[in-house]
Amino acid sequence: MAADSLASVVAAGAPLDEARAVMIMVHGRNAGPRNILDLVPRLEPRTANAEPPSFAYLAPAAPTGSWYPYSFLAPIEQNEPHLTAALDTIRRLVEAVIARGFASDRVMLLGFSQGACLSAELAVRHARRYGGLVLFSGGLIGPPGTTWNQQPAFAGTPVFLGCSDVDAHVPKTRVDESAAVFTRMGAQVTERIYPGMGHLVNDDEMAAARRMMDAVVRGRAPAP
Repeated sequence: MAADSLASVVAAGAPLDEARAVMIMVHGRNAGPRNILDLVPRLEPRTANAEPPSFAYLAPAAPTGSWYPYSFLAPIEQNEPHLTAALDTIRRLVEAVIARGFASDRVMLLGFSQGACLSAELAVRHARRYGGLVLFSGGLIGPPGTTWNQQPAFAGTPVFLGCSDVDAHVPKTRVDESAAVFTRMGAQVTERIYPGMGHLVNDDEMAAARRMMDAVVRGRAPAP
């Protein structure tokens, strides 16, 4: 199962056998692995004297281009069985990476939009000390009134949530609510709401992700 999970992803950066850490990158709706991997040059910019990439980037693919059919705020049952299958895809990939010898605190999850929602939900359902969670324009999955795991199992995992205050797909209230859940579960949370940004990823968000990555490689807490 582990080998199958790794064989089915699109990879970039360092070869897995040479990497110091792993970033699992989860694409958004109506997209694919290559779309989310377009962020890699912004995560590890290359210069003439730069060191080789320290991260292996692994991007799984949703079977139909979307991980589940309806909004992440819809009743859970409306998104089944797709949601459970999507969460299992990411969970098996995390476990496959750990089986290859990476401690969980050397494994990061990064997602945009639907991919951010899926990454957040997976992390809460399978909480542990991750290297970090980078959630661009997303939040925990479920309709208003949903309750999530509250066990303090993140053990200081750094979590970054970035979103616009006018995102047409992700209400600020859900980003706030997600940040509160991660905090109660023992994560070190940074939440940034950007006025008028829209549904995209800005340079400040990328800089926050790079700081978190640097901290994973160096084995220290990231700067806020």
